Amino acid sequence: MKCRLHNLLIYLVLVIAFLTPSAVAEAKKLIPMGESIGIQLELPFVYVAHDVLLPNGQWLKKGEIIKEVNGKHIESIEMLKASITENQNTLTIKKDSGQTRTITITNEQANNILPFIKDETDGIGTLTFIDPETKEYGALGHQIIDGVLNKPPEFTEGSIFLASIEQIKKSSPGNPGYKISVINSDDIRLGNISSNDIYGIFGNWESDINQIMRKPIEIMHDDEIQLGKAELLTAIEGSKVESFIIEIVKIEDNFLQFEITDKKLLSKTGGILQGMSGSPILQNGKFVGAVTHMFVEQPARGAAITLSEMLKKKPD
Repeated sequence: MKCRLHNLLIYLVLVIAFLTPSAVAEAKKLIPMGESIGIQLELPFVYVAHDVLLPNGQWLKKGEIIKEVNGKHIESIEMLKASITENQNTLTIKKDSGQTRTITITNEQANNILPFIKDETDGIGTLTFIDPETKEYGALGHQIIDGVLNKPPEFTEGSIFLASIEQIKKSSPGNPGYKISVINSDDIRLGNISSNDIYGIFGNWESDINQIMRKPIEIMHDDEIQLGKAELLTAIEGSKVESFIIEIVKIEDNFLQFEITDKKLLSKTGGILQGMSGSPILQNGKFVGAVTHMFVEQPARGAAITLSEMLKKKPD
């Protein structure tokens, strides 16, 4: 009996020894991206995007929400247009404080304010990864905050589209640069937006994943990340994703700091640009993380979140 038990233990040890390399080989892999994307979030309300002085001396203030037109509840600009009459129109406005007020304007005045109101949040960012198994993507590495509402917007539907970089406004100390992009929302969207979390936007990839030329690579564990040379993937011209050399200079918990050392990127952009958030970072052939922020006074220096942390979508 003891001999059989001894042989069984030896057998189990050998089985475990042979299984371990296979388990490592099947570690989670994601496709690093780097494409510039246009982001659209459709909101369930209409808000004022700029201060507007009306002919009667009253103001529509930036951030106010138009709740009703002539007693009809409004959830979109199309609904607002349909509710405007040829005579006087009464608008119920919700102020930042939560209180409401009413204003009366003519048909002409109502149509004149249309360029100053919105029912969506849009912007530019960078696609970080696609999971080839689940077809889920992640982008940005940080949450979308509406610049007028000053908070993450409540949204009913979201979409991402491919963006083409037409021009670069270079960064300089104290003056963040940005990408000037063209987004064709008439094209088939790349994916939906299911969540706008602290660590980025996430959703389902709807385009043909077989057309992506890059292959899935293994996620680097946080304790494997090293100071020194790494690689940044991003688009700075058209829709072409290029690889640039950076230097990881600090690692702290699930975040890291880096410096752009690539002469071509520095010459073209001056450093990190607005719209680069989400750009993948690789090291030694593994997926490290995504760009999240720049240092305004030192635009060649940036911050990033590790991919293992980004996948949590928000802190534990």
